[in-house]
Amino acid sequence: MKDKRVLSGMRPTGPLHLGHLHGVLDNWLRLQEQYQCFYFVADWHALTTEYESPKRIPTFSKELLLEWLTVGLNPEKSIIFIQSAIKEHAELYLLFAMFTPVSWLERNPTYKDMIQNLQHKDLATYGFLGYPVLQAADILIYKAHHVPVGVDQLPHLELTREIARRFNFLYQQEVFPLPEPLLSKVAKVPGLDGRKMSKSYGNAIFLTDDEDTIRQKIQTMVTDTQRPRKSDPGDPENRCVAFQLMRLYSSPEELAEIVAECKAARLGCVACKKCLAEKVVSALKPLWERRSQIEAQPHLFEEIIISGNEKARSFARQTLEEAKEVLFGTKWY
Repeated sequence: MKDKRVLSGMRPTGPLHLGHLHGVLDNWLRLQEQYQCFYFVADWHALTTEYESPKRIPTFSKELLLEWLTVGLNPEKSIIFIQSAIKEHAELYLLFAMFTPVSWLERNPTYKDMIQNLQHKDLATYGFLGYPVLQAADILIYKAHHVPVGVDQLPHLELTREIARRFNFLYQQEVFPLPEPLLSKVAKVPGLDGRKMSKSYGNAIFLTDDEDTIRQKIQTMVTDTQRPRKSDPGDPENRCVAFQLMRLYSSPEELAEIVAECKAARLGCVACKKCLAEKVVSALKPLWERRSQIEAQPHLFEEIIISGNEKARSFARQTLEEAKEVLFGTKWY
């Protein structure tokens, strides 16, 4: 499958948490063993909502790359790069913008949802409306065959496919493949309060949290609200948020024992959450150790970034030159 390309990226808007680890990065690690993967820091995309405080983006970008390497993304197996370092993205975005109907962008359900959910930000900007076109350029400039997405992101990918179809039709040449979604089962990672884990909700356990912070956070997690006393039988599978997180860190045998002990009122919530905290700490310790090793070699870290950018640029430049030659009917500089 290494002849097939996969592309995905993340916006650098803050530290990563367990939701990112289990919901996205675990999947990326599997994909890099099967495909030729391109993973990028989407710093231009971050500007669509963070344009009022852009000076934080370079710091967040470096931190994001560091955390990717920490969890195991391998620059020998994947091309890891920064979006804004590859100017060809912006040029292909400009070309796509010339023929993309505004109505395609306005009917995008994610656009409407974000406008509604981020009312504290002024998102009535050209950049925010047009970011799906930039997203299409990100994908198509590497002629990606697959894009890992959740069900809620399918409209974005379909818009990318529509833009590819329109380009190929208008200029009568199949320059861009139509990328297919890679729908995978995404781990549902609950936050401390039971909602989806998110830094904006203030309910996240971050990959950079230390041991004591993790233990303190997990002790605040919501458990079975219908079990006020340890002597009351619980129902962890249906009523306990902490147990949903426990599923990610325990074997089926361990989970069965927890359920049995909880339902029999022999295992209390405090003891159970202490056990969960130790499991999370134990799972993150190798990541902390790897991060320390990477931070101890700053020159190697910079070399990885420069090398990844160069590899991505060589692919992007070739595609852009091909697209421009088809569009203008001749080489055009």
